[in-house]
Amino acid sequence: MDPKYQRVELNDGHFMPVLGFGTYAPPEVPRNRAVEVTKLAIEAGFRHIDSAYLYNNEEQVGLAIRSKIADGSVKREDIFYTSKVMEKCKDAGLAKSIGVSNFNCRQLEMILNKPGLKYKPVCNQVECHPYLNQSKLLDFCKSKDIVLVAHSALGTQRHKLWVDPNSPVLLEDPVLCALAKKHKQTPALIALRYQLQRGVVVLAKSYNEQRIRENIQVFEFQLTSEDMKVLDGLNRNYRYVVMDFLMDHPDYPFSDEY
Repeated sequence: MDPKYQRVELNDGHFMPVLGFGTYAPPEVPRNRAVEVTKLAIEAGFRHIDSAYLYNNEEQVGLAIRSKIADGSVKREDIFYTSKVMEKCKDAGLAKSIGVSNFNCRQLEMILNKPGLKYKPVCNQVECHPYLNQSKLLDFCKSKDIVLVAHSALGTQRHKLWVDPNSPVLLEDPVLCALAKKHKQTPALIALRYQLQRGVVVLAKSYNEQRIRENIQVFEFQLTSEDMKVLDGLNRNYRYVVMDFLMDHPDYPFSDEY
């Protein structure tokens, strides 16, 4: 199934592709690699590109998008580019939609009840994976017509700043691996497919060409209802991202590395 047609309608009438490509890379990765991998992602079929000012690569990602538009691979309207924006940007026509990141139910309620709110957030990007499936937050977001977007859907980069080195490796989970064997897929694809079938938009980040092309295959199979129940059972409310660090760095790019 062609991934560029797999989209979810947002509460402002725009559409977001359900599979996104994360562009963050650690500082030691040359910045121009973002140009190369973003081009590869677009060629592979990704139409949702996730970025942020703090990723320090928006120029490179922009160059890649413009390059693929120039060579006729895509049109600008085909690309859903995710960054962190506010109301003035939308007023000025610089942004189609406004979303939030790392908001819990209480914080969402606060913003939804804000006097004079001009634009309801269309999405909420949070850490979400089988060990932290965010079921209550997902239900709340659905009730408010807000799309939940999963970052760290494959676990997360095991960076010493925010991840306990003794934390479990999601993609080595025996249940996940057993389902991967059953469906003749990788554990990563099982984790990504799990989110899609829950109605969650999912970000898959990789700077590896083979895995970029592999991740797009998430649309080529389905999990059974029993598979979904098994994966639901993995939830342990386990958060890879250290919350103290998150509070100090609310916009830090917590993308998954695969």
